[in-house]
Amino acid sequence: MRYGFIKVAAATPDIRVADCEYNRREIACRMKTAAKEGAKLLVLPELCITGYTCGDLFLQQRLLQGAQDALKELCRESEGLDLLTLVGAPVRYAGKLYNCAVAIHRGKLLGVVPKTFLPNYNEFYEKRHFTCAPKENGVVHLCGQTVVFGTKLLFQCEQIPEFCLAAEICEDLWAPIPPSSAHASAGATVIANLSASDETVGKDSYRRQLVIGQSARLVCGYLYADAGEGESTTDMVFAGHNLIAENGQLLGQSRLFENSLLVTELDVQKLEGERRRLTTFPASGGTEYTVIPFSLTVEDTTLSRKIDPLPFIPSDSLHRESRCEDILSIQSLGLKKRLDHSRSKTAVIGISGGLDSTLALLVAARAMDKLGRPRSDIIAVTMPGLGTTRRTKSNAEVLAQRLGADLQRIDITRAVMNHFEDIGHDAQQKDVTFENAQARERTQILMDIANRTEGLVVGTGDLSELALGWATYNGDQMSMYGVNASVPKTLIRHIVRYEAEKIGDNQLKKVLFDILDTPVSPELLPAKEGEISQKTEEIVGPYELHDFFLYYGIRWGFAPQKVLKLAVCAFDGTYSKDVILHWLNVFYRRFFTQQFKRSCMPDGPKIGSVSLSPRGDWRMPSDACWDLWVDGLE
Repeated sequence: MRYGFIKVAAATPDIRVADCEYNRREIACRMKTAAKEGAKLLVLPELCITGYTCGDLFLQQRLLQGAQDALKELCRESEGLDLLTLVGAPVRYAGKLYNCAVAIHRGKLLGVVPKTFLPNYNEFYEKRHFTCAPKENGVVHLCGQTVVFGTKLLFQCEQIPEFCLAAEICEDLWAPIPPSSAHASAGATVIANLSASDETVGKDSYRRQLVIGQSARLVCGYLYADAGEGESTTDMVFAGHNLIAENGQLLGQSRLFENSLLVTELDVQKLEGERRRLTTFPASGGTEYTVIPFSLTVEDTTLSRKIDPLPFIPSDSLHRESRCEDILSIQSLGLKKRLDHSRSKTAVIGISGGLDSTLALLVAARAMDKLGRPRSDIIAVTMPGLGTTRRTKSNAEVLAQRLGADLQRIDITRAVMNHFEDIGHDAQQKDVTFENAQARERTQILMDIANRTEGLVVGTGDLSELALGWATYNGDQMSMYGVNASVPKTLIRHIVRYEAEKIGDNQLKKVLFDILDTPVSPELLPAKEGEISQKTEEIVGPYELHDFFLYYGIRWGFAPQKVLKLAVCAFDGTYSKDVILHWLNVFYRRFFTQQFKRSCMPDGPKIGSVSLSPRGDWRMPSDACWDLWVDGLE
């Protein structure tokens, strides 16, 4: 439960229709198994104490008494379990019968939630036996206890208030305005659905879409527990299709026609944080709701859900290819608009033979194609300097030539050495002045060529570099349009690979793959025996770690300790906890101290959910302190 992770379960017990004692034993077994698995919440199917398909037996006093006896015994068996259970049962209230979700916790009934929308069409005839939920809450006497009865109930964990549960039942989700919409507006972060949805061809897909969609719309965790084998097969078959989703992402689903226990974790801190960020999500103000507190033991939650070490990159190859194509389209359309609007005659790009400038050049080529202009309107400038290797220089030149750009070669060595002499800098002193002077000389050249050709400078820096401030201020940090500004380094590699694999030019393909194999480097320090001596990831840390920190620490706003926990899980076997901790400290210090570079960054197209544009997604003072973040880690 620490860091907001709640282990939850949806289960389909084996039942016998109208055999309440048998069903009680099976439900108790599922409760004990779920608790043993570490679950703090268990959701069971609709009317599972009696069976959903009892028909007119629901009018029998004996069945209703059997259901209440079973509930009473389940309460007793829950006393030693650190578990909140929602079980489906028929409940009498105010002289009528209701199809209900009953909340059981440590020997007590916490509340009873009746079903709002009763289907009475096709194979369903619930209105024959049950009454729709009343509009207002009341109290019911059940199993020797006085319990709150109504749909406006919130069950809130005292130890982790972000864990706030509400319930709806089966058809409620199919309604035009499900009760869960009001529940979430009132503050519920987790919705439980107790269901008995019979199976027909294709219904599982529709059901899954409903659950995923509702979890996204409400920014909540959604647990759907479905009836399965054991229900009457007179005219219906039930498949036990259990589903757990979180904010539009399916965390798990059971196989059809297998009565099973589905267990995973919900991140309620993440859900509440996202609701705070979304200004259109209403403030929790359910004054008509009754909040029922309950207590759970706070302990570490063993994560079974996958924590992807590369959160920006889809794991599925088809999805990844589609993502790469979409990004290239967004980048090229953004550049196309800027070129067209500014009536620029050229697009000027400094190419180094590295990944970032390669992607920028590929994007510029697409933009020119969309404009119906020759690619020779792209001026690709290679500017070898004091650290340039033959490999990157050759790759840059071949790349530009094969793409049809106007290639220009300008060696900056003499200009930089003259500059050192002008400012009185010893060229043997390989410090920040030695490095940044080269970066600024290159930017000056690009800007002046753009002026001379009535063009604009296309920036090549990426999102990861912006986060770390790994750019020379008023050097490669500056351009007239930064096409890569919202693309993280880990994703750039996949986009370039995508283009390489689909390109028809074998020579160009060979160069692109060689660029992919080249270490990331600004090449501002002299090479050693012709090889790159300055490798970025040895200096600022692995980009796969920094992109992970950026995604969870900045996009989701997680506390540093939680980011560390997730990173340790995601990179288990790749990086030790100490290594991750070291680079996480580096990330926060650099992120805070380098904001001034982002505060005046040029325009660039927003690509995904993470952007550091000071005009768009990220507004941060350049002089903010990082102590709270780093001290928490130390």
